Amino acid sequence: MTEPSSSTNGDGPKPDGIRTPMPSDPQEPVRVNHTGRNIVIVVIVAALVVLAVFFGVRFYKNAHATAEKGSESNPVKIGVIGATDPQWVEFSKKAQNAGIHVKLVDFQDYTSENPALDSGDLDLNEFQHLLYLANYNVTNDKDLQPIGGTAIFPLGVYSSKVTDVKDIAKGQTVAIPNDETNQARAIGVLKAAGLVRLKGDWTAFTTPSDIDTSNSKVKVTALKAEQVANALKDPKVAAGVINNDYVADAGLKLTDSIYQDDAESKEARPYINVFVARKADADNPTYLKLVKIAQSKSVFTKLNAQSNGTAVSASDFTAKELQTYLAQIEKQVRAES
Repeated sequence: MTEPSSSTNGDGPKPDGIRTPMPSDPQEPVRVNHTGRNIVIVVIVAALVVLAVFFGVRFYKNAHATAEKGSESNPVKIGVIGATDPQWVEFSKKAQNAGIHVKLVDFQDYTSENPALDSGDLDLNEFQHLLYLANYNVTNDKDLQPIGGTAIFPLGVYSSKVTDVKDIAKGQTVAIPNDETNQARAIGVLKAAGLVRLKGDWTAFTTPSDIDTSNSKVKVTALKAEQVANALKDPKVAAGVINNDYVADAGLKLTDSIYQDDAESKEARPYINVFVARKADADNPTYLKLVKIAQSKSVFTKLNAQSNGTAVSASDFTAKELQTYLAQIEKQVRAES
């Protein structure tokens, strides 16, 4: 019996479950998985877009930063309160005519302007007096500097009983505001008017306890600022030093004061309103030119009208004088800390 011959070409029968693979169709495309490569491409493209945006923004900022300060593409940014007030409108117009582009940045409070200046978001600000600036510098360990004065708004003594401060009789009572800033200033006004004497030198932090009562002409009572005006109706109160914001509450005008502090006096120095810059920019000629524009007659006239005729020009103080006053006030602030 003849046995079946074995196949030598591989085409013979195979064990169950195994199929001989068919030759690939030469016309069918080979399918390759490109997922990994596509992810890499997407990542690279995204990175290139980010870099393009980064360097584009950087180029734009650098182009503006390198433009001359005060040019149209790099205006002087000044922080103010009340950017649409007549004096600022006039100031902007005169600056433009002088070839200096400015951008007034309007703030709604008194707490943000100095940090914005210190960080470089502003080039200058004008909203504060020297005492406020001194408190900010000392409290925050900063060194912002005044580069020019604008105005002083005198604090006045008012009365419904006498028309001259000299007519206030010895032993009568004068009311003053009790908040820290206005209280010290009010005592300075009374000192200048000859109504009180102090145990020592006046400072921006003088309190009623510093009054030499035995050698003073009047007695002093401290009330909330908004209550001083109403106190004038009290028959025991001869007069009051009224914060300018509350004068109208007494049915008075700012021009009705029987005495006000002298803008040239030592006691008025802490209340000089100033343009402020970073210390490195204190001598910047463009900024100093803007100060001169702000001190011009037409700008001050608008400012004075805005304050009902009570503003006193502070343009005669030099930057060096203001910086000296600031250093003195800062020393007082540290002594009180």
